[in-house]
Amino acid sequence: MDFELPEELQELQATCRKIAQEKVKPRAREIDESGEYPQDLFEVFRDAGLLGLCIPEDLGGSGAGILGLTLAIEEVAKYSNTAALMLLLTRLPTGPVMIAGSREQNEKYIAPIADGSKRGAFCLSEPQAGSDVMGMRTKAVRDGDEWVLNGNKCWISGVAQADWYTVFAKTSDDVTARNHDAISAFIVERDWDGVDVPSVDRKMGVRGVDTGELLLTDVRVPAENLIGEVGGFQLAMHGLNSMRPIVAARGIGLAEGALMYATEYVKERAAFRKTIADMQGIQWQIAEVATEIEAARLLTYRAAWMADRGQYTKEFVPKLSMAKYYASEVAVKASGVALQMLGAAGYMKDHMTELYYRDAKQLTIVEGTSQVQLGLIARGVLAHDLWWD
Repeated sequence: MDFELPEELQELQATCRKIAQEKVKPRAREIDESGEYPQDLFEVFRDAGLLGLCIPEDLGGSGAGILGLTLAIEEVAKYSNTAALMLLLTRLPTGPVMIAGSREQNEKYIAPIADGSKRGAFCLSEPQAGSDVMGMRTKAVRDGDEWVLNGNKCWISGVAQADWYTVFAKTSDDVTARNHDAISAFIVERDWDGVDVPSVDRKMGVRGVDTGELLLTDVRVPAENLIGEVGGFQLAMHGLNSMRPIVAARGIGLAEGALMYATEYVKERAAFRKTIADMQGIQWQIAEVATEIEAARLLTYRAAWMADRGQYTKEFVPKLSMAKYYASEVAVKASGVALQMLGAAGYMKDHMTELYYRDAKQLTIVEGTSQVQLGLIARGVLAHDLWWD
């Protein structure tokens, strides 16, 4: 058992750390306040080859895999979860295509993600179907060599910037059907007739990458844009399962950034004739959060290692979900502790702690809430997918 990263991944980590410190950190507050998409950071990531980390080399990527992308996101998330989300979006919409798509689909839609000429977004949730995926009502009807899609998707990260979307829809005759073969996945291009982004959301945090709705009205999708086969519910789950360590990386990066920021502050802040850092209560809080960050990192790196080996099917779900659940919760705890360590100052926009605090909460909701992850872990134990005997 070797806990050292291979040399090439250590080099990637160092490169991403330098980019995060020199390019992302100075822009974090401005991005949050303006809410404008940071195209300059997108171009930095593109020029550094970070947009193709999880994309195979034969499609123009670097082939660093999910672990490589996890390392990059961890470094960037220390300063901006918006910038980290930009990197995450190189894998979320592309995952189903890389898992089950045709060679033609990969060449047309995935290769341009790696070179930054195109962007994608992932469309699963609907107003009445968030955690309850089977409750979706977006419908796809076969019409000759095309499918006709109608429906409304919501809470889509990167919706306004995307050139194409991975869209899940009911392909059964009965749109209320809840059997798994009722859902299929399609690639839908932004500039097709009937594709509209009617609104973007007003978010508490992670501002700068728009989240919003996608309205589909009689959108005609070529049959060759079906991803895999009809009945692709498992494809949605496999795509999300393989994303668990990538979302977790945003959590551990945020937790690290928040704790480092607060630690430097308390070392300098004088109180009661000493510094706040001299107080045992503060030291214990620092130690507790630091330990939980390291535990979350081990869970996350293991999950990334597993996902890169195709271990994202049902029997591996508990360990993948543990990474996402725990890292997200540690991010919330660390951001809260960091803010409290600064006291009143931490609540003000003069310090990054209030930004970390707002951004952290999103992680417990997106791509499977903490409660959903707990349910998946528990079902895995009950089914002996995770067992110790």
